[in-house]
Amino acid sequence: MDDLYRDMIVDRYKNPRMKKALDSYEYRYEDHNPLCGDQMIVYLHTDESGKIVEAGFEGEGCAISQASADLLLESLVGKTVDDVKGITKDDILEMLGIELGPVRLKCALLSLKVTKAAIYGLDSLEEELH
Repeated sequence: MDDLYRDMIVDRYKNPRMKKALDSYEYRYEDHNPLCGDQMIVYLHTDESGKIVEAGFEGEGCAISQASADLLLESLVGKTVDDVKGITKDDILEMLGIELGPVRLKCALLSLKVTKAAIYGLDSLEEELH
């Protein structure tokens, strides 16, 4: 079973479905993982009811970080912003389907960290501080 998940991770890394910048979005955030150099920007576009109608990401990094971003963002379309607030580390690990050590765990969770930062409006806070 691990081989099936490993193949899926490689496929998502080589052929991401959600890797794209959005021209129109309500939520955006950018961050990186200083331990390994992964970097990511997440974009979320919502309708008037707060439902995510389009999601995308840009960035560079290892197969785990890029695959987890692709899987996470694909799963967000159709969910509300409040739904996203409830997504956990365990949800990401379930999507990936393999055991990860501490260093790889940080790679896998970068997309969740960036997505939640966007939802909670950390971009707005950073702009106010500068």
